Amino acid sequence: MKITYLGHASLDIEINGKHIIIDPFITANDLAKDIKIDELKADFILLTHAHQDHILDVDAIAKRTNATIICNAEMSYHYNSKGFQAVGMNTGGKYESDGIKFKSTIAFHSSSFPDGSYGGNPNGYILEANGKRIYIAGDTSLTQEMKLIPETIGKLNLVILPIGDHFTMGIEDAVFASDFVQCDKVLGYHFDTFPPIKINHNEAKDHFSQNGKELILLEIGKSLDV
Repeated sequence: MKITYLGHASLDIEINGKHIIIDPFITANDLAKDIKIDELKADFILLTHAHQDHILDVDAIAKRTNATIICNAEMSYHYNSKGFQAVGMNTGGKYESDGIKFKSTIAFHSSSFPDGSYGGNPNGYILEANGKRIYIAGDTSLTQEMKLIPETIGKLNLVILPIGDHFTMGIEDAVFASDFVQCDKVLGYHFDTFPPIKINHNEAKDHFSQNGKELILLEIGKSLDV
């Protein structure tokens, strides 16, 4: 698995030659000005919830690439009505395609489309392929349900957690979250984009290190192999 950070909560995950774009919010993010959405490859677009800072560029990418949109049921109705191919899931469900398993998990947050219409329940996802598992928490607070992941699914190779605080968990709760999922290797996201979620990178990394964990903060456009 190759994970490229596209800024905010947006990722490009390449598995088995397939590209999964997570929560594309790129064209309105000044920090991601060097990422060109017309150059992104996309076989799937995976959405955690309906907030604008997670779906802004879905239509443009899906129209150009014919990517399959994977999301919750209510969001799938929205995208199917617009002529896109969408697979609607719900919390706890699984979907498999091209040797990649997607499992929907609980996330505690809110979810509505930019026009205020109902966006269904927010979710995180576990991706599994080639004997590797990663957990993308989505926008969420710390939740006891995270403890079920290693108990019911197995060992994770990487956990991707929001760390910006204010709208999601911050670094303190993210350390607890990594304990809950029993994974000490953490990729941080959902930080720095807006003033309320700016973080001190060195302090964040030190806090994780002091608790025996590794916090990875990728520069936008940089990649990590799992």
